[in-house]
Amino acid sequence: MKMNEDLAIIQSYLCADGYVTYGDKPKYYRIGFRNTNLVLLKDFKERFERYFKVTITLKEGERCYKSSKEIYWKLTKQFGSFYSREWTMPKLSKNISKRWLRAFFDCEGWVFCKTHQNRHIGLDSINEKGLDQVIKTLNNLGIKTIKKVNKKRGMYRIFIYGKDNLIKFAEEIGFLHSEKAKKLRETLKDYVEYIWIFPKDKEECKNFVIKLLKDKIRIKKPYYARVISKEEINLSKLKRYLKNFYNIESILHRYINGLGTVYYELDINRRDEVQKLVENKLIPNIFKTKQS
Repeated sequence: MKMNEDLAIIQSYLCADGYVTYGDKPKYYRIGFRNTNLVLLKDFKERFERYFKVTITLKEGERCYKSSKEIYWKLTKQFGSFYSREWTMPKLSKNISKRWLRAFFDCEGWVFCKTHQNRHIGLDSINEKGLDQVIKTLNNLGIKTIKKVNKKRGMYRIFIYGKDNLIKFAEEIGFLHSEKAKKLRETLKDYVEYIWIFPKDKEECKNFVIKLLKDKIRIKKPYYARVISKEEINLSKLKRYLKNFYNIESILHRYINGLGTVYYELDINRRDEVQKLVENKLIPNIFKTKQS
């Protein structure tokens, strides 16, 4: 079969949420794509019918399927297995590989956004070899990934973090799945480049610092508090105000994460300094002991 965009996307859908199977009693050869999203089902149906020049059945909210010995043998001869642990990503041109990835992420991917804290695209698979092919293709498109392994579940997961990576994904791949496409747009909007504006009035500034700490400070017991920002100026000002208002000493660090993104962290890690946070009611009392 001649490779084109339609065939690549058909194969991607089948690897993600499909099946290409046969049986002996009774004898059958079936190709199907299971998904509850009507847009994806219609896309599969349209491309399948256009490429193979047949009619395929669509059950809304459930699946598309076709019984065909001829198409079964064509697909398995060209692509091999479609089982979850065995599928492989075919060699494709750069443009067609983008369409293959879109179909796969439409089925298997998700978008997560915890405002100003955790924004990523993720994808799970039990097929490490196939997932490594996906990672390599993403990297070739300039999209960096992080791979995680859950040995207990036998599951492999990739994450795409960082504004530049998410923008690149949206521009190069995107989603046909409307809800995921909407979530990605909302996630990108959550990346607001901003500088914290500390009020000039002392009391207003103190209130601003209190609110800022309640929103952004993270506590790690026994005696460790931190605030993170991508802007160094934000934390340098906060460091100064903590000293001026509460006589609290803190340390400003510069870090680079696994994707090469620079960020800054303000640490308060001495017990006596953390105690001052508690005394000024800037954080809950982490020194309380349980009453017997």
